[in-house]
Amino acid sequence: MKILIIEDEQNISSFIERGLNISGYTTEVCGDGLQAWEKLQAIVYNLIIVDIMMPFMSGLELCKAYRQKFGYSTPIILLTALSTTEDIVNGLNAGADDYITKPFKLSELEARIKALLRRSNINPEKQDNGLLQFSDLTLDLNTKQAYRSGNTVHLTAKEYLLLKYFMQNPNRVLSRQTLLENVWDMNFDTNTNIVDVYVNYIRNKIQPDGTSKLIHTVIGLGYILKEE
Repeated sequence: MKILIIEDEQNISSFIERGLNISGYTTEVCGDGLQAWEKLQAIVYNLIIVDIMMPFMSGLELCKAYRQKFGYSTPIILLTALSTTEDIVNGLNAGADDYITKPFKLSELEARIKALLRRSNINPEKQDNGLLQFSDLTLDLNTKQAYRSGNTVHLTAKEYLLLKYFMQNPNRVLSRQTLLENVWDMNFDTNTNIVDVYVNYIRNKIQPDGTSKLIHTVIGLGYILKEE
C-alpha cells in the first residue's frame, strides 16, 4: 500500500512516516500542497494524508482539485488542528473521507487508514449500483461487463481488471510500472511488453471503427484514459 503524506511540519510528517513504514506501508512525503499536487499528476497512491494548513496550496484546495480531476477512487484523510463542526464539515465537503485532529496517536491514524482501505477495496470506485462511467463507456462491476454507447464489450478477466484500473484513474498518466504493480501485482520491471499487449487488446474492443479514442499513449510515460 502506497501512501502520500502531505505535511509541512517535519516533526509530524517524520512521526507519521516512521510509524507507517514500521507497519509495512510504503510512504512518500511532500512539504507543501503545490509540490504534492504535481506529484499526484504522475503517481497513483492507495491513500492520501493531507494537512489543512499548507503553504502554496491548502489541504482543502488540494482535496477539491484532486476530486474534480481524479474522482473518488483514492481515500483522503485530513489532518487538522481545527476541530469545530464547521471546519470538519468544510473538510468533508471538499471531498475528504475522514479527518483526524491534532494531536493524535499513531494507533488512531492507523485504524482510520485500515478502515478506509477496507472500504476502498470493497467498493473502490464509490459509484452507485456498482457502475463505473467514463464518457459513453460503462463498466458494470457486478457482472464484470463493459458497454460502449450501449453496445456490449466482451472482456477477459485480465482485460476487465486493466480497464477497471483505467476507469478508476481517469485523466491521469499511468506508467507501465504502475499498471504492472496494480493490475498484474508485479513490483519490478521484467522488461515484458505485457502491458502494451493488453492495452492494445482493450483498445480494439472499446474503440471500434467510428468511435472516439479513449485510451491514449503518452510517449515515454505510459497511457491515459481521456476524451479527445
